[in-house]
Amino acid sequence: MAHLREASVTLPSDPASVGTARRYVTGVLAGWGLSERSEEADVVRLIVSELATNAVQHTRGRSPVLTVEVRLERDEWLRIGVTDGHPRLPRRPSRPDRPDNGRGLLIVRTLTAAAGGRFCAAPAAGGGKTVWALLPWTSPAGGS
Repeated sequence: MAHLREASVTLPSDPASVGTARRYVTGVLAGWGLSERSEEADVVRLIVSELATNAVQHTRGRSPVLTVEVRLERDEWLRIGVTDGHPRLPRRPSRPDRPDNGRGLLIVRTLTAAAGGRFCAAPAAGGGKTVWALLPWTSPAGGS
């Protein structure tokens, strides 16, 4: 049993990268034993989509790339992080900007809390910031 498994991909900060990030994480987690058809995989895909979308939309061209990282810690906790080069940490809006915008991080916070996890944003070591969700890992051990 590995104490730490990790994988990451760096993509252009472009709307087309959101789907690429989602597919990448889905494939990595399938290799770690999480069925692509599980409810947990659906939650992870939505979290990755929202975090990557936020990185693309809210850096307003100030970050040419975003990095999506997944870590499985002691086969107990799954950490999903998206790092971009813009130093501004996300703010919690009092209400969505528009009916179709401004709910991404609220969705991530809600899903993370419902799963018994945590949500955080912090400055990244090389500049910029990382926004991440930490979820309990429920997949059976034995993934590659």
